[in-house]
Amino acid sequence: MSIEQTHIVPEAILGVSPMIAACAVLFIVYFFIITEKIHQTVIALLGAVAMIYLGIVNQHLAIQGIDFNTVFLLIGMMVLVGIMQRSGFFQYVAIISAKTVRANPRALLVVLSLITAVFSALLDNVTTVMLIVPITLLLTEQLKLNPYPFLFSQIFFSNVGGMATLIGDPPNILIGSAVGFGFMDFVYNVGPPAVFVGIFLFLFFDIVWGRKMQTSMRARAHLLRYDAASALTDKPLLYKSLFVLALVLAGFTIGHAHGFEPGTVALSGGALLMLLDTFSVSKEEQGKRIHKAFGEVEWDTIFFFIGLFIIVTGVEHSGLLAIVAHWIVDVTQGDLVMTGMTIMWVSTIASAFINNIPFVATLIPVINSMATDFGGKEMLEPLWWSLSIGACLGGNGSIVGASANVMVASYAARAGQSISFLKFMALAFPLMIVTVLIATIYAYFFYF
Repeated sequence: MSIEQTHIVPEAILGVSPMIAACAVLFIVYFFIITEKIHQTVIALLGAVAMIYLGIVNQHLAIQGIDFNTVFLLIGMMVLVGIMQRSGFFQYVAIISAKTVRANPRALLVVLSLITAVFSALLDNVTTVMLIVPITLLLTEQLKLNPYPFLFSQIFFSNVGGMATLIGDPPNILIGSAVGFGFMDFVYNVGPPAVFVGIFLFLFFDIVWGRKMQTSMRARAHLLRYDAASALTDKPLLYKSLFVLALVLAGFTIGHAHGFEPGTVALSGGALLMLLDTFSVSKEEQGKRIHKAFGEVEWDTIFFFIGLFIIVTGVEHSGLLAIVAHWIVDVTQGDLVMTGMTIMWVSTIASAFINNIPFVATLIPVINSMATDFGGKEMLEPLWWSLSIGACLGGNGSIVGASANVMVASYAARAGQSISFLKFMALAFPLMIVTVLIATIYAYFFYF
């Protein structure tokens, strides 16, 4: 029996084949995600229950399709970072960075970009921009600088930094969980191209903006009077947070080899930090702190993922994804290099216009379906790294390409510094193409 036959639901739905019904649901969901006429979480959940009501999957299959490793990883890291930010650590790092470069605008552009990349790799890029963008707006306001170059660079570096690790960018979380890659697998395989792309971007942004930035000595002097130590509002919490974060990063690094998935490690870290934060305080205060910790979780993002997993499960069981997989193999004539490059560039272009999370969630089972064509799942590894590069870097192509981009735009709009979709894309899209070309050269020589 063929792959297509094993996945197709035999019963017709209201006279319509399950494949057509699943395609219709997927198209409607994508349409509203792209146009933003309905909140992405709402439309994802409606699409998920539509898959069940239409009989494409039942509730049991729908729950099986939810990747709880990804869900646990996101919740655990959001709780950990939410508690940690109460210590003032991230504000402290920003102020120290500004003072280290003597509030020089050109150097500050580099330093804030570097901080964004590093934190995006170690925490995740959505959380990172939520923490760094308000600080950036404060610093640029003090120095009387246009914040746009800083925000633009942080969008790019959040996605480049996020590409380097398992937890940095949601597409990597999805890929790692689906395939079983560990933290260090991503560091070794997509970390190097992220570094090369980052070096190019540092040079590019310096030429385009950095060299032209100027501010008054008075503004710089005022910023240098900021007391970084005063930003640390809770040092005991800071020490507890850094201790738990170190344990979590160690768990990501060595846990996979011992059968502990990242979701378990992150959830453990979040629970441990909640314990340390609430230990030896009154019952009433414990309740307040726990509610606050879970209040930091972006539950709309969590349920967006859950809805998305169910939708993709429905599309997969309709048989559509197996057909798409065979079509890609036929077009590339079964050549692994051509398939990898096709996946990378299709992912790049698609992720620039469609948020890269739903696109990657849809493509994962497509690539899995190629295993028989290439001689086993172990032969698919280059394709996974190609997908990671394309989705993460492709997210830079437009303001809606990645969740981190949307967060930056949201914060900028609140501060009266709206980022125009077309203005951003006019520079971002061609720059994205150049970064993917750099990564393509690396992929050709090191993956294939």
